[in-house]
Amino acid sequence: MKQILLSVVFLLRMLYATAQENKVTVAVAANMQYAANKLKEKFEQETGIKIEIILGSSGKLTQQIMEGAPYDIFISADTKYPSELYKNKFTSDTPRVYAKGLLVLWTNKEGIDPSKDLTVLLSGSVKKIAVANPQTAPYGVAAEEILKHYNLYEKVKSKLVFGESISQTNQFIISQSADIGFTAKSVVLSDEMKGKGKWIDIDSKSYSPIAQAAVILKHGVETNKTLSEKFYNYLYSKTAKDIFRQFGYIVK
Repeated sequence: MKQILLSVVFLLRMLYATAQENKVTVAVAANMQYAANKLKEKFEQETGIKIEIILGSSGKLTQQIMEGAPYDIFISADTKYPSELYKNKFTSDTPRVYAKGLLVLWTNKEGIDPSKDLTVLLSGSVKKIAVANPQTAPYGVAAEEILKHYNLYEKVKSKLVFGESISQTNQFIISQSADIGFTAKSVVLSDEMKGKGKWIDIDSKSYSPIAQAAVILKHGVETNKTLSEKFYNYLYSKTAKDIFRQFGYIVK
């Protein structure tokens, strides 16, 4: 009986180890939430390799990685944070841009119409404007640039409410905790959000290009090299580029 029990325990350990070996853990910037889910679905169908997605702001994820979080790949919303990880030897190679993101102005409230010149933000009906935290989220940095470009920042500063990431910013807008807000175009184009509220594209000349980069992390190289490289390379495949375009990203 004891021998059978030991055999079962050994088998369970082997199965657990195999499951772990057949998985890639990916830290993903929140603007990529819906596109990343589509990538995960396609990749798992094609390869049988499981993808575990950890969502957060690029800044928070970077902090977690530096504190030892066991992520294999980092898909950032910019080049700054992955470059910082490379500089501090948390990656094996320099980051590589996979797409460029775009911002939109979005509301889920009746009676508010987003305007190209953003003057709607000065309206008395707009009391709270949702923005991702520029300290941790690249899309928050871009939103600040937009407001300053239109000379609106000082006028609406008191109305700003900051989400820790684009995900939380979206929650503010969808729940109507904020009257309007800036988010990634990929969000409003997702199946989950399509048709909810009203949005307009922001002139891309009013903010710095949001070049988004990915990188294989030290943990991925040391413990999961083959599978990490397989998914990392997939990010630059034709299939992935088609998915990025579907979500409004700009790709070469």
